[in-house]
Amino acid sequence: MRLAHRLMPHGITGQITAIVALAVLLGGGLAWFLLVLVLGNPASRNSDGASVSQIATITSLVQAAPTPAEAETIVATARLAGIGVTRIALADLDRLTRRADLPIAARLVARQLAVGWDIEIIGGIDHQPDATFQAAVRVDDQWALLFDAPTLASAAWRTVVSLMAIILIIMVLFVLFLSIYAVRWIIAPLSAVGAAAQSFGRAPEDDQADAGRGVNRRGPREIGQVADALNDMRTRIRALLDDRRRMLAAISHDLRTPLTRLRLRGERVAEPEVRDGILREVASISRMLDETLEYLRPGVQDEGMARVDLPSLLQTISAEFADVGHAVAYEGPVRLTWTCRPSALSRAISNVVDNGVKHGSGVLIALRAIDDRMVEIDVSDDGPGISAAVRERVFEPFFKGDSARGAAARSGFGLGLSIARDVIRDHDGRIALLDRLPNGLIVRMSLPRCPLPA
Repeated sequence: MRLAHRLMPHGITGQITAIVALAVLLGGGLAWFLLVLVLGNPASRNSDGASVSQIATITSLVQAAPTPAEAETIVATARLAGIGVTRIALADLDRLTRRADLPIAARLVARQLAVGWDIEIIGGIDHQPDATFQAAVRVDDQWALLFDAPTLASAAWRTVVSLMAIILIIMVLFVLFLSIYAVRWIIAPLSAVGAAAQSFGRAPEDDQADAGRGVNRRGPREIGQVADALNDMRTRIRALLDDRRRMLAAISHDLRTPLTRLRLRGERVAEPEVRDGILREVASISRMLDETLEYLRPGVQDEGMARVDLPSLLQTISAEFADVGHAVAYEGPVRLTWTCRPSALSRAISNVVDNGVKHGSGVLIALRAIDDRMVEIDVSDDGPGISAAVRERVFEPFFKGDSARGAAARSGFGLGLSIARDVIRDHDGRIALLDRLPNGLIVRMSLPRCPLPA
């Protein structure tokens, strides 16, 4: 095995070429073995010798016949047995067209007859240009026998055609089977590399488990190079994710602590106007910090799928906003069980509702089931809406569409809709912005049914 591994080419092109060459060599070797086996079989020799023996036997019987009538009877009996033979006078041969050259099969038969039975084939005859070729065998000084060419060559040609068909079939089968094996053997490592690349990042716990193992680099040299590059990329991406987690921990600790001190000091200010202004600024910075940390937090896939009652979840969101003085209402079915990531979906819808209450006087959360596999959640407000020119850009991180919505107050870093879009896409859903008549905006979120994990 080690010797075969060392002799095998390491590139994909070399391996495919070696396997095809091996298939041709093995197929040709087996075909040659069968050819020798068939030609060496006594039965095959008898099948070729039968024509020669028939010619010799019939010629001998005709030569030994005491009368011409008995000779004609022998020839007639041979014709009834399927042998193409005719008795003809030598004088009549001169009126027929002769061929000086005999076919290869006829020459082989003539040599066997001359050596084994001292019988001479004196030539070939064409009656017409397209007629069947016949070989003339001398019987005596007055008569000859004409044997049809198929009688002389049919067995030989059947053997040749059969062997050629066997050789062709063996070669095709060997090349086919070894090519299939080659494709599976060479492509399997590449498929494993592709599966590893697709699975990377989809399940963080699996990535942590596979961190030390990496992608298997078995296979041709090119696939090994791809595996090495993928392992290097995974290592660097994992390092970036670890750096981001450490950065989030540092921001959460180092920035929240001074904000807390500022809020405490602001609450001690005696003048109400100054105190309220400081607290508003601190609250605004805290909201922007929370929004940024939420966007940079690891993906929502850390949360597992669960079956929840969507109306209850949406009513809870509307109640939370209503408790702080916003006009948010729910409209839809009383009960609808759906599979989702509850915390992530709640955060996405809350971001959309928060965006609506900032730009309108009222927000409506509407739920409807399209069918058994799809639901739609519409969050509509009566604000100024968003122009079609910037609707795609509002989903970009840190893009603020306040000027398009007519809001003068600072409303954060512009990450609310970006977070909502990422959450909906993680549910294999869609999010779209639509016009509300006569004015306002509708954020439509379409969610397909997600299966529970096994």
